[in-house]
Amino acid sequence: MRIVINLLLFALIIGLGYLMYANIKEPIAFKAEKEKRERAVVDKLKKIRTAQEHYRSITGSFANSFDSLAHVLKTGQFMVINVQGDPDDPNFDPSMITYDTVYFPAFDSIRSLGINVDSLPYVPYGEGATFDIQADTLTYQKTLVNVVEVGVLRKVFMGDYADARFSKYDNGYNPNSRIKFGDMNTPNTAGNWER
Repeated sequence: MRIVINLLLFALIIGLGYLMYANIKEPIAFKAEKEKRERAVVDKLKKIRTAQEHYRSITGSFANSFDSLAHVLKTGQFMVINVQGDPDDPNFDPSMITYDTVYFPAFDSIRSLGINVDSLPYVPYGEGATFDIQADTLTYQKTLVNVVEVGVLRKVFMGDYADARFSKYDNGYNPNSRIKFGDMNTPNTAGNWER
């Protein structure tokens, strides 16, 4: 009888130990996976933002599709104006100032930044899902400005952790919230992860 009770107590201790381990393991695994996946998505969004800024410097507006973004960055050129002389000099002589315009292929600059324009639309860990992209103009404080917004819902890239039940481990976690940069209602390109 004593052996049976000892075996039952031993089994109970093992069972409680496993439950305690499982309760500790899940939040740690969730936090590590969330940080890894969000970091990858934020890095991709930063590359898209850089590509959008280069696109705007070429065309004057933001791209409203990844196809047009890729096309312009592959075929467009940056214009650089070199000014010889100082127009701010008090002894200004217009004949002493020359302007030299030089064009550089945008693709070379994008490639040197480590940006692959063909893979920009795809969400890391998204199993083929793409980012949402919008661009337009907006009258802001009586001025027509260009606006852009690119983002994705967290549940698209969170895989097994795309469930609201995991918010018990992180009060700020909502799988239906968007991670994005830009805003269609204000002229900024800040990311909501930077707040």
